[in-house]
Amino acid sequence: MTFFANIVRNAVFAAALLAVASGACSCDGTTASTSNKPDVIAKSATTTPLPPDPVPDPSPILSVLSVEHQVDVSSERDGIVVSIEEDEGSSVEVHDTLGRLDDRTLQMELIKARDDLRVSQNNLKFKEAELKAKNAAYQRQQQLREAGLSSQAGLEVAEFEAKGAEYDLHGWEALVESNQAEIHRVEIQIDQTRLRAPFSGAVVRRYIKEGQSVSKGDKCFRVSQLAPLQVQFQVPEDSSPWPVRGAEVGLELAGEAGRILTARVVKVSPTIDPASDSFNVIAQLTGPVNPDLRPGMAVRVIWPAAPRSKPQ
Repeated sequence: MTFFANIVRNAVFAAALLAVASGACSCDGTTASTSNKPDVIAKSATTTPLPPDPVPDPSPILSVLSVEHQVDVSSERDGIVVSIEEDEGSSVEVHDTLGRLDDRTLQMELIKARDDLRVSQNNLKFKEAELKAKNAAYQRQQQLREAGLSSQAGLEVAEFEAKGAEYDLHGWEALVESNQAEIHRVEIQIDQTRLRAPFSGAVVRRYIKEGQSVSKGDKCFRVSQLAPLQVQFQVPEDSSPWPVRGAEVGLELAGEAGRILTARVVKVSPTIDPASDSFNVIAQLTGPVNPDLRPGMAVRVIWPAAPRSKPQ
């Protein structure tokens, strides 16, 4: 029994040693495999390229259609409105009369100034003839004095009268010029009673009515151009490309999605607005005048806005 017991014990011991050796090999392999994984991950991280940054779509900028010339026509003097020549919606040309103020007093002043001018001109003609006669008398006195037939006193009197006639003539010449200036002044005041269009366009608003009393500086009409249409907007400082004159701009009417208009940049502010970090840009619509478009219509300005470094 002892012999067989020793054999069994030796067999069990050998099996235990074999199991321990197998476990050690398995642990070493697992450790080695685990230790190699960080290198593989690091290598993969360094060799895989990152996807490119997405390019932003063009950014719509809200704005409105406008024109360069749109002003309120104000009264240049006090007066009573006696007539309205043009009303809202009327097309006008430059210097067309929009309305009139009472000018009866000025018309009377103009008549008087013209009469005064005629009197001055007639007196001027008389003084010219008188001067001619005085000069002739002075010359005769000179000849008589040379011949010893006249005294020195008579010569001096003739000279005095000739000089006096000349001075009178110059005085009437100045008076004629003054009367002409007075007529011009009254004509200017009469013209100021006419409310005129400063440029061709349309009357978009009327502030006054007939019989109304207005003072100097009161708004009477608003006149606006209808073309060429422009749009003013701001482009961020970091936009790409930067705005330049002649660059093309897309416009989309706010009320008509999909209708794209074309404009070109005509003005770019030489400075950047520090409050918004942006350029002030004005673009003008291209192509023939479209009667459907009016100043004040809302539009979306489509401008490329991909950030990039500033040009050197």
